[in-house]
Formats: sequence, structure tokens, C-alpha cells
Amino acid sequence: MSSSQIHQGLGLLAFLVLCFGVAGFGAYFRPGEWYARLAKPSWTPANRVFTPIWIVLYAMMAVAGWLVWREAGLPGAALPLGLFVLQLFLNGIWSWLFFGLQRPDLAMVDIVALWLAITATVASFWGISLIASLVMLPYLAWVSFALLLNHSIWQLNR
Repeated sequence: MSSSQIHQGLGLLAFLVLCFGVAGFGAYFRPGEWYARLAKPSWTPANRVFTPIWIVLYAMMAVAGWLVWREAGLPGAALPLGLFVLQLFLNGIWSWLFFGLQRPDLAMVDIVALWLAITATVASFWGISLIASLVMLPYLAWVSFALLLNHSIWQLNR
């Protein structure tokens, strides 16, 4: 194995640790009884659906970030990778706001900012790695759905 391959492998590992570190932080804040008592729209997925979807999405995010880093490096992709970290931060605090603080209203502000940050990340990745940009689209779609769900729950439980 060459030093370049080791470097690439360590880079992927770093992106996986970063993304799943955020996932671990978010998973600390569980839905619990408070969430179970909330009025929810009829199209709310079962709780068991969320974990497998998020595992796949976090893995895809890590691969997308790694592809951009691999193609352009940190100096060459400072803005796109900065946006990537911003959207991860906003992603991570959503669970704390929604489940931890039990504030769907604050979570709504966060998820709108998250949606905008993901959109900016996808657009900035486009010029460096089309594949990385495309790999982020299922995440954008899921967060779009989550935004509608967050809004509906917030409205139903004012």
C-alpha cells in the first residue's frame, strides 16, 4: 500500500469520524415520551425508520466530503468544506433543539438554515466533484421532508 493510499484512507476515516460524531451527538437526544404525546401529521414515518435512513445519509455525507477533499484538498476546497462543516453543525444541533430543549420552533429556524447550508454545500461541491454533489442530494431530499414534518409538528402543537 502506497503512502498516497494510506493518506486517502485516513482522509476517508476522518470524514466518517466527523459525520458519525455528529450523528452520535444527535442520537443522544431521543424522542421520548414528550415526542410520543405530540400531535403529528398522518404522514409521519414510524420512529424505527429514522435510524437506518440517517446511518446511510451520514455515510453518504462522509463520502461526499471526502471526494471533495481528495479532489481539491483543504486549501482548494476551503469554502465548500467550510459549508460542509456548517451544515454538519446545524444538523447536529437540530436534535438538541427539537428533542433536548423540546422546542420545535427553534428547531424550525435551525432546519431552514440547515436546508440552505446543504443547498449551498451541494452547489459548491458541484464545481469540484459532480459525484460528491449528487451523493448529497438524497440528504437534501430527506432534510426537505424533515423540514415539512418539523413545520407540521410545530403548527399542530402550538
